[in-house]
Amino acid sequence: MQTLDVASLGFPRIGRQRELKFALEKYWRGEIDQAQLQSVASELRQTHWQWQQAAGVKLLPVGDFAFYDQVLTLSATIDAIPERHRSGEQVDLDTLFRVARGRAPTGEACRAAQMKKYFNTNYHYIVPELRAGQRFAIAYEQLFDEVEQAKSLGHQPKPILLGPLSYLYLAKCEGESFDKLSLLPQLLEAYRAILARFASQGVTWVQLDEPILALELAKEWQVAFAPAYAELSGQGLKLLLASYYGSVAHHHGVISDLEVDGLHLDLVSDAQQLKQFAASLKPAQVLSLGVINGRNVWAADLDLLAERLRGVVADFGERVWLAPSCSLLHVPVDLASETELAADLVNQLSFARQKLDELAQLRILLLNPQSDEAQSIVARCEARREARERAANPEVQARLKGLTPADFTRGSGFGERRLRQQARFRLPLLPTTTIGSFPQTPAIRGLRSRWRKGELTEQAYVAQLEAVTRDSISRQLKLGIDVLVHGEAERNDMVEYFGEQLDGVGFTQFAWVQSYGSRCVKPPLIYGDVSRRQPMTLSWASFAQSLTDRPVKGMLTGPVTILHWSFAREDIGREQIANQLALAIRDEVTDLQAAGIGIIQIDEPAFREGLPLKASEWQHYLDWAVAAFKLSAAGAEDETQIHTHMCYSEFNATIDAIAAMDADVITIETSRSHMELLNAFEDFEYPNEIGPGVYDIHSPNLPTVEEMVTLIEKAATKIPVGQLWVNPDCGLKTRTWDEVEPALANMVKATKELRRRLG
Repeated sequence: MQTLDVASLGFPRIGRQRELKFALEKYWRGEIDQAQLQSVASELRQTHWQWQQAAGVKLLPVGDFAFYDQVLTLSATIDAIPERHRSGEQVDLDTLFRVARGRAPTGEACRAAQMKKYFNTNYHYIVPELRAGQRFAIAYEQLFDEVEQAKSLGHQPKPILLGPLSYLYLAKCEGESFDKLSLLPQLLEAYRAILARFASQGVTWVQLDEPILALELAKEWQVAFAPAYAELSGQGLKLLLASYYGSVAHHHGVISDLEVDGLHLDLVSDAQQLKQFAASLKPAQVLSLGVINGRNVWAADLDLLAERLRGVVADFGERVWLAPSCSLLHVPVDLASETELAADLVNQLSFARQKLDELAQLRILLLNPQSDEAQSIVARCEARREARERAANPEVQARLKGLTPADFTRGSGFGERRLRQQARFRLPLLPTTTIGSFPQTPAIRGLRSRWRKGELTEQAYVAQLEAVTRDSISRQLKLGIDVLVHGEAERNDMVEYFGEQLDGVGFTQFAWVQSYGSRCVKPPLIYGDVSRRQPMTLSWASFAQSLTDRPVKGMLTGPVTILHWSFAREDIGREQIANQLALAIRDEVTDLQAAGIGIIQIDEPAFREGLPLKASEWQHYLDWAVAAFKLSAAGAEDETQIHTHMCYSEFNATIDAIAAMDADVITIETSRSHMELLNAFEDFEYPNEIGPGVYDIHSPNLPTVEEMVTLIEKAATKIPVGQLWVNPDCGLKTRTWDEVEPALANMVKATKELRRRLG
């Protein structure tokens, strides 16, 4: 009888109840030792392997687990660690934490490495720092230890490595100007050594991830693949080349010539590429079909999928593997934890464990289509499609159809608006502000938890949050900050908070997804047409503004970010969803404005994240993303100052679009890059005002006055000082007041010193 293998490209590492997050934070605080942290990690790996094996996965992924980030784990494995992060000769777990956070329980505090978004996802990776003459050698044992753990449990491990070309592509060359590809020969030596170690451990398959193949690569990168993989083959191992997040059809010639034993295709991104690669598959090569979406939570139409795949399964038989499109890192762990979602919605969802079950169900549809079990699967698919149709809202659809070009444009140009805003607010040179959130202390989280459980009345909950807000305003006034924020004590997350108050959007109890390190988010579920039921932020903004004569920003999350940081429906286009969200935010803007809130921030940190991987496809996305932001802000009068915030973005390629958003003030992350990201704004002569971050909020290290003066001075060489604001890189939710207050005090001191120097 024909068989089909089920494959896994990686599983979420954080744990069903965020066990890894809590263990990491306890270790960083000194509440547990490293052995206890390693014990939690070992138990999580064991559980995740058991789940995958139970779903029919034979080759279990190893190397998808990381204490912070898998790219950083690879950097440690091959000894690509900057000198400032070392503490002696040994590369150990604390070395990784010094690279990622600038601090670990051992060693000296130092500047953390840069962190960027991983391709077009909301996952962040730690950027490798390489130099001319870089040498690579095995220096860190985590990968090999995990192989031994899997084997000791009776599993067949399939190690996963970021491929050598993708690793080099993602790296930066600190302080040097040279071709990164010149390091490829030395890097391949290290990869060969890693593969040899795996072979000695009895490994049979290794997965090499090359996500850069979804990009439009320069010729020199394309031609580097064939000799690189020729060198890596013949190690006594079978190599599975995996790419994801986009189509690789444009690199068909490059890929089909590679000496690999298997090929994984992301068929969710591009189902049409299957025919092209199937036609060129070499004898004995395995074809891994990435047909279950590893980046969204909606259950697949398995019956329709099975019909599409019957031909290729018939042609290649046991050489076909059924797989998710990419690692399941980007989805929550287990739908079984959700007990409060409506049945209609639950039946449409699929988390990591369920996606593996979907692969097993797809296997049944392909091998036993007439069985009772297969017919039951088909019936569930039909019921899901009927439920999706019931989520339509004719009023929302009619409002979208009625939009005109005037709905996307502010009343006057920035020059006129700026004069009116200066007259209204009379802010000093280099105005100081923060990005929005203040520390979510254990007391605040406990307060919210008791309220949700019904242990605290609404009145008592609001009264205590008002006390927290008063405290936040008081602290800012004492620090001397010019434009205040209310601190967002009432918000669980910048996207989830809004999702809970919008029709057409559902929210979960435990659907956590890792963003970086121990940081997890719980994305809303956009399942239907979106509309605002009532004002979402008005009461808290008005209360905070009543406490002071200084301006307090109204804080909103923008439509593009809500879209990208949610699990959005797939039955209509993302542009249409973005405009529905924009109308909801626009209504909030006009309500805030009518209540006297004069400065409103519409955060869009995910704006660049939505860019297609291929530059040739950018313009269409930029057009509708800019339009959605402008639709959300265009209800503001000239005297109302609109801010937006973006973090961890590279702006050079999108600066025209950012300018087209026409925000009065944009604040951005720049401290880890030492203001390098401002080069785009300097070369473009950005016309509006800009606040480059001078305080790295992702590190517990205290920035000094001198460091921030240097950063502001550097910014002033690129942007006219009259256009500059001073602010941290991002919100301060994840920090403690013991860290925040001295850092902000130093920020204000640095600003006053610069005002004195610059007049």
